[in-house]
Amino acid sequence: MAKIKLTDLVLRDAHQSLFATRMVTADMLPICDKLDKVGYFALEAWGGATFDSAIRFLNEDPWERLKSLKKALPNTPIMMLLRGQNLLGYRHYADDVVAKFVETAAKDGVDIFRIFDALNDPRNFQAATAAAKKTGKHVQAAISYAVTPYHTIEKYAELAKQYADIGADSLCIKDMSGLLKPFDAYELVKAIKKVTDLPLEIHSHATTGMSVATLEKAAEAGADILDTVISSLSMGTSHSPTETMAEIFRGTEYDTGLDINLLLEIASYFRDIRRHYKKFESSFLGADTRILVSQVPGGMLSNLESQLKEQGASDKIDAVLKEIAVVQKDFGYPPLVTPTSQIVGTQAVFNVLFGRYNKLTGESMDLLAGKYGKTPADKNPDVVKKALDALKMEKEITHRPADDIPNEYSKLEEETKKILGTDSVTTEDVLTYAMFPKVAPDFFKNRAKGPVTFSAEDAAPAAPAPAMASATASGQAAKYVVNVNGADYNVTVRPEGTMAIAPAANAASAAAPAAAAPSGGEVINAPVAGTIIRFSVNEGSAVNSGDTVIIIESMKMELEIKATKAGTVRFLVPTGTQVSAQQPVAEIN
Repeated sequence: MAKIKLTDLVLRDAHQSLFATRMVTADMLPICDKLDKVGYFALEAWGGATFDSAIRFLNEDPWERLKSLKKALPNTPIMMLLRGQNLLGYRHYADDVVAKFVETAAKDGVDIFRIFDALNDPRNFQAATAAAKKTGKHVQAAISYAVTPYHTIEKYAELAKQYADIGADSLCIKDMSGLLKPFDAYELVKAIKKVTDLPLEIHSHATTGMSVATLEKAAEAGADILDTVISSLSMGTSHSPTETMAEIFRGTEYDTGLDINLLLEIASYFRDIRRHYKKFESSFLGADTRILVSQVPGGMLSNLESQLKEQGASDKIDAVLKEIAVVQKDFGYPPLVTPTSQIVGTQAVFNVLFGRYNKLTGESMDLLAGKYGKTPADKNPDVVKKALDALKMEKEITHRPADDIPNEYSKLEEETKKILGTDSVTTEDVLTYAMFPKVAPDFFKNRAKGPVTFSAEDAAPAAPAPAMASATASGQAAKYVVNVNGADYNVTVRPEGTMAIAPAANAASAAAPAAAAPSGGEVINAPVAGTIIRFSVNEGSAVNSGDTVIIIESMKMELEIKATKAGTVRFLVPTGTQVSAQQPVAEIN
């Protein structure tokens, strides 16, 4: 039997899992020479949340990162994680944007495209796979793993055959929650190997404590490649240690042939680098066995806890975990991976806070209406009808969702030119704007300042206490931006001593126009903490009770705020404002 090959995820999934995707390129390049000598199958170094994090938090151009890493790793293939028709954003893109993105990523340094779809809908692979094949690069089709009544070994084998027929060069089992048990992994690999002879890679997070055994049994069953992470950035919500797996297989028919001494040097380097990011780390470092019952990915679990804290509902985490199972079933058993994990998780939060499906997020409605693709199983028809009614649609979409999206690259290019104020723009900048149109403009303005830097001294920064006494002595509310564990929050301290807290996109939001006071009309309050992203009607418009007047973004999802009576609408806060739960945002006169 051939030796087992390893893909190390240290440059992408490791720091995404452990410290909020904050590693800067400057901390990667010094060790690339040694990483390049190991003999990995690949180094996963791009895609996933790294693109978003680079422009949102690091002031770093993700395309320049890719080019730099390619230059520094001439002998080792670079792998990226691509969300099929979603690319790296949170919506489906037109086929021309998908083609342009893949072509540019291949040119700038990607050698292996690991493509997945949150619903495992093969139709959502087609455009990205065709584009990658056209570049001559390796296409790896990933199956998102879930444990539900629908997801059987036979179904996974069927998917593997479908992906092979689409044109994949290799396959991957993507176990984002650490739910793949060792003996199940053995049976799953055997079943897939019966229907296709494509190389098979296993990706399993360590969150539940099973991953080392899972990888060993997968190798025993015939898996060809395993995902690991150098030990100093392994375990917890990350992955199994590279050195551990190399030593388990050493001297056996699965021997990786990797040099343990070289791996230990790399581990030592990242042990020091990890100290730079201490303030972004979760306190969770061990095995979270709650996931074995809730089946919620570790990152999603910590995110839910944070979201509930923002909403002043930390005591409802157990109710939300139970509700997730209900929502996942009603939504057709989608695997819980980006973006379906956010959609299902946020909807579960809203169900607990407001009653089951009394408030559907925009993304929930789109998923129920088929705009993300075909769900693995049938959805709850009553919930689907509620979504269709809200969207004013007669029936669900049953065709490939991207068929409804006209070519959009030229339009995005013109918009990018306007933002940059130039007659010509790079393809990379157009694609950056396409992925994150709300974040890219600020990034373009600040890009010349260069990336942020982190050091070990940043681990526990001293935060001076705000002078609240003088600020509130005049009887006016005092406003601050407070950073907690790397996240900014707008804090309003009122004269009576109470506080209103809302998540802040950045410190600049503290300088946003002040909220207006109600003038006697019926007040509409924000149902949750979040950001006012747009008005659905103009100021002064006549509205009926139940009409949508504001769209608020909360927990990465969009939620409609509706008029509570008929009348004329007046907005009390401008778009872009961070608001707290129950803060007045409009009134009806």
